[in-house]
Amino acid sequence: MGSSFLYAEPSFWEGAARLFDFGGTMLEFNRCVAPEQADFFALRADWRAVGDDIRRAHRLFEKQQKQR
Repeated sequence: MGSSFLYAEPSFWEGAARLFDFGGTMLEFNRCVAPEQADFFALRADWRAVGDDIRRAHRLFEKQQKQR
């Protein structure tokens, strides 16, 4: 699972137009009030992903232990 909070969500037509945007001029980002806010959101998303991975591994481990 990825984090996309800093990337603006394009409409269908904007997405189609990006196929021909070879210079990357249509690349748009959501803005944060301060760089610290962007760092906070990025770190939170990273740790949430780590937690999701650990939970998934734990469930898989428990499932394998029950099958033995």
